[in-house]
Amino acid sequence: MKLCRFQPLQFAAKELGRSDHEIHPEVRNGMIEGNEVHAILGDLWGLRERAGHSWPLNSVKLLPPSTPSKIVCIGRNYLEHAKELNNEAPKEPLIFLKPPSSVIGPDEPIVIPSISKRVDYEGELAVVVGRRCRNPVRDENLSPYILGYTCLNDVTARDLQRSDGQFTRGKGFDTFCPIGPVVETSPDLSGATVETFVNGIRKQHGHTSEMIFSLDVIIRYIAQVMTLEPGDVIATGTPSGVGSLAAGDVVEVSVSGVGTLRNSVIGPPEGPEN
Repeated sequence: MKLCRFQPLQFAAKELGRSDHEIHPEVRNGMIEGNEVHAILGDLWGLRERAGHSWPLNSVKLLPPSTPSKIVCIGRNYLEHAKELNNEAPKEPLIFLKPPSSVIGPDEPIVIPSISKRVDYEGELAVVVGRRCRNPVRDENLSPYILGYTCLNDVTARDLQRSDGQFTRGKGFDTFCPIGPVVETSPDLSGATVETFVNGIRKQHGHTSEMIFSLDVIIRYIAQVMTLEPGDVIATGTPSGVGSLAAGDVVEVSVSGVGTLRNSVIGPPEGPEN
């Protein structure tokens, strides 16, 4: 099942005449079946009862499929990626956070900050939490805690990451965490591929089977430290092949059985706020 958050692109004429204020379409939760998006009542991790309204997929704007309280990332979880950055493979999961303010959705632009000279893509499989998880007991099945899976781009100002010696600034800029386009609740991840394309050219190609730490190990490790809330996102690491982005590029992260996340890249805005 493919779950999403979306806004209809069409308005009824009578709605536009009710107020002089700008009107934005309501954000809705939905499920995608074929080329139709069906609105559902309540949260994505709830009962998912249909609300009785549907739209053609090409008449809605897909939003980030989750609004996480935190994005927990796993660093160097593919051996070849650790090697390409001259790092040793970690002996236990290396976790760091990206702020919720870094999240954008499909087709929204990644903004290169003026203070960075090297911004990289990092395509990843991400887990979306569906139920509060804190210190699960040994051998407990973790599937009920997982809502589903999505694509994520862990955009990184590599020069700042290296100069700082830690990850917060280099990975925390606004627009540095594209997520989407949907949450797939039951993909076959046994041989899933994680790929990144820049301007149609494949730059990354890996298999989830190559992860150093499995999803089970990752979730248990994080949940020993912090409570995972419904909607939280876990980025499971990137395969080798990371590289730089430039204004004008289009970057796509594709996870087999889940979908493809597409974002353009633009330069820093002009003015004092930059």
